[in-house]
Amino acid sequence: MDFLLSFLPLIIYGLIIIILIIGIILVIKSIKTLNKVNKVVDNVNDKVESLDEVFNVIDFTTDKIASFTDKVVDGVTGVFGKLFVSSKKKNNKEDIDE
Repeated sequence: MDFLLSFLPLIIYGLIIIILIIGIILVIKSIKTLNKVNKVVDNVNDKVESLDEVFNVIDFTTDKIASFTDKVVDGVTGVFGKLFVSSKKKNNKEDIDE
């Protein structure tokens, strides 16, 4: 019994030291990995920022095209609306006259 009381704490302390060393190694490796990931993210961010001007030009162009097509659709709709409204008014006036 005396042997177990003196031997088991040594085993437990040894296991705790091993777990602590493994934890420290894992933390150091994760810090190195995060630094590498940070460099990759910064590189990607720089490349995306260089493309911002292209995206701004594309956005401006699509806005102008959408504005132009809206004006064309409004004009065509107005013409057809006037044609049908004027024909309805003529039909209503003829019905009232009769």
